[in-house]
Amino acid sequence: MTGIICIDKPASMTSFTAANRVRGILGVKKAGHTGTLDPMATGVLPVAVSGATRFIEWLPEHKKAYDAKIRLGLTTDTLDITGTVTSESAVSVSRESLGKTVFSFLGKGLQTPPMYSAKSQNGVRLYTLARRGETVERPPQQIEIFDLRLFDVTETEFSLSVVCSAGTYIRSLADDIGKKLGCGAVLTALRRTAANGFTLSDCVTLEELEALRDQNRVFEKLIPVEAFLSSYEKLIVTEAQSVRFQNGGELARDRLSDGVTPGVYRVFSPDERFLGLGEIEPDGDSLQVRRVYVGD
Repeated sequence: MTGIICIDKPASMTSFTAANRVRGILGVKKAGHTGTLDPMATGVLPVAVSGATRFIEWLPEHKKAYDAKIRLGLTTDTLDITGTVTSESAVSVSRESLGKTVFSFLGKGLQTPPMYSAKSQNGVRLYTLARRGETVERPPQQIEIFDLRLFDVTETEFSLSVVCSAGTYIRSLADDIGKKLGCGAVLTALRRTAANGFTLSDCVTLEELEALRDQNRVFEKLIPVEAFLSSYEKLIVTEAQSVRFQNGGELARDRLSDGVTPGVYRVFSPDERFLGLGEIEPDGDSLQVRRVYVGD
């Protein structure tokens, strides 16, 4: 039972709790999610189970996609509807002005992470500091909004479909839109529709996962480790090299396939067994072991 299970996370549940629920349902020792979703948010949450947890940090960065609902004329300390209201304002925004403002955020830009977030600063989660009533300076982060779609517009609310780079906070986007409009705005609903190369079509609810377990059909939704690392090039090594790699030994570059260049590789044995991840550093003369696959 090693691989990735994509969960359609329910609202009012932390990502940590969702991963623990998966661990309990499957009866495995280890499970970890690959990207935090706010408790109020729903949608795509990839959960690595058993030996796959060792590869979480090696998941390549992918675009993420969200459907969001935003209310104008209101701000909170968390930048979403679950927080304490910090201001209320009258709203007088035309659809033309709203559209112009929203689409001004397309492309690359800088975004300040919210205080109520899982991002760490000096080894401490920002939300831990926020709950103590502390506010610290957060360096703006480079993000990119690749696509925006505006719909369901009313006098005080609107919805957005967003495709963005990893590390983009939709709560902060809502707040920035509100600031630019001059009336404030707050996120009222959020659903992640794509993350780490997975979409909602890859997901199951926790209840569906329980049903699959009872029917001995979990394998239908279990994504192999080598599949979710598929953006890394495949490298087949000899049987002797396979043994050395699995024992943590580096492999001489000049004894690998012709044309092997610096980068990270998915390493396979001659009989197509996934062995783990290796890396040839720039100007390196060997393939270094980064992660050995153990299918526990």
